[in-house]
Amino acid sequence: MKKHLIALGLMAAASVPTIANAADYMIDTKGAHASINLKVSHLGYSFIKARFNKFDGSFSYDPQDLAASKVTVNVDTSSFDSNHAERDKHVRSGDFLDVSKYGTATFTSTKVEPKADGEMTIYGDLTLHGQTKPLEIDAKFVGAGEDPWGGYRAGFTGSTRIELKDFGIQVMGTSSYADLELHVEGIRQ
Repeated sequence: MKKHLIALGLMAAASVPTIANAADYMIDTKGAHASINLKVSHLGYSFIKARFNKFDGSFSYDPQDLAASKVTVNVDTSSFDSNHAERDKHVRSGDFLDVSKYGTATFTSTKVEPKADGEMTIYGDLTLHGQTKPLEIDAKFVGAGEDPWGGYRAGFTGSTRIELKDFGIQVMGTSSYADLELHVEGIRQ
């Protein structure tokens, strides 16, 4: 009789629809499905676009409870790339990023605030150039689903502005800030 009750309990549990829970994702940098791009004013006449080529991170995402989401990203600052070797060398130097002393920048979320239509604000702490400051990222859910390789992915875009002086980085020419554009695709673990 006990075996029948256990079997009945297992069948009943299997027939209850599952509620979505937070899933953990690794940011897909190996497949180049994520990027950290930045734009800085050049002398007030145009903009220089650059990126960080090496970074990693993870996030937790639950579409039913967006506020429970979390993000962590680590950036190799020596991977700064503006497609101009001499400028890159200068930006990596002690004049700006000082990558020999501050080789890693990190972002760790502290709160995610849902908005309408898949939009959200991600609050967190950015550590850059030895300084940790609060940062807000305006983000948007792009989509989620199965990929052709048997995995499951979720993707987001985001943008924010960093005031260079807040992190002890000298102003670059006429620009006191850098605008970041983020594209993040994660593989569910």
